[in-house]
Amino acid sequence: MKHLEPQRTRIGTLDSLREHLQWAIELEHATLPPYLCALYSLDPERNPEAVEVVGSVFVEEMLHLALAANLLNAVGGRPRLDTPEMLPPHPRPMPHGDRSLELSLVPFGPEALEMFLRIEQPAPPGAPAEGDGYETIGQFYAAIEDGLRHLCERLGEQAVFSGDPARQVSADHFRHTAGHLVEVGDLASALAALEEIVEQGEGTARGGVWDGDQDVFHPERQEVGHYYRFQELKLGRRYQRGDTPQSGPTGETIHVDLTGVPPMRRNPRLSDHEPGNAIRAAQEEFNHTYGTLLSRLEQAFNGSPEELGAATGTMYALKAQAQALMRMPDEDGTTAGPTFEYVPPELRR
Repeated sequence: MKHLEPQRTRIGTLDSLREHLQWAIELEHATLPPYLCALYSLDPERNPEAVEVVGSVFVEEMLHLALAANLLNAVGGRPRLDTPEMLPPHPRPMPHGDRSLELSLVPFGPEALEMFLRIEQPAPPGAPAEGDGYETIGQFYAAIEDGLRHLCERLGEQAVFSGDPARQVSADHFRHTAGHLVEVGDLASALAALEEIVEQGEGTARGGVWDGDQDVFHPERQEVGHYYRFQELKLGRRYQRGDTPQSGPTGETIHVDLTGVPPMRRNPRLSDHEPGNAIRAAQEEFNHTYGTLLSRLEQAFNGSPEELGAATGTMYALKAQAQALMRMPDEDGTTAGPTFEYVPPELRR
């Protein structure tokens, strides 16, 4: 009896396309708390190379968030970030993705690296496009690309790209990053934005480890995709010219000092401590600040791109608050950590 492939539903309407692009915003945001926990747990003096890698990936995920917002705005949608759905309790699944992949709040180390490798896993050659329930990020964006092409053929580009160009965030608003912030207004620019997201994550579509950009910290060499940057940290070597996904990295060694990472409590929650406890008070302050960041990002992506500057300032406050938490000893031998729990706007300080 012939085996039948499961039916994969194409994105066939503008409403469905907008829904999937909102999911893309939720997907890109979902990676931020785990990456931030790992980044803030690292001492730049003891682990400079790990700080470079995790920091560069975080900045590029922020770029991907802006690209997803530009795509949604271009097709007449409205990006939403300041909502409780953006911050469900950790551990949590990837939004609309493989339910076996759990996102946790943990310090930098083997568990964090394995989680990051799962997040950035390249799609297998010939893998089908997948919308809801995607296995890899690349397959999810392939479904969006397929939907965009299909709708442009059926409705015409003008009908698909009906959004206000003034709502596009440009490189003038988003500085100090590798990669390209594409302003989206037609199919060609939309496809360029999607290519930027996927290649920075999993390397080029041809199966190479490189993402097409220069290394922001080391301009003399090419930059590898997120998946391969985490492989470098796991295996303790850099990729060099001639290396492939099959060969692994064969270049210079990378040193990681795990003794310099605080033993942050895994997936901390406010409910771990009674009201009035010093750790809980510091976590509440962090959550208020993170809520302010979500608010500023939502404003930036909904017609006030100048708010990205204020959002950058909020990031500095978050870093100081998270690092202060990780210096607070908890009663079980761990240190405290940020909980990333949603605070409604009316309750923020």
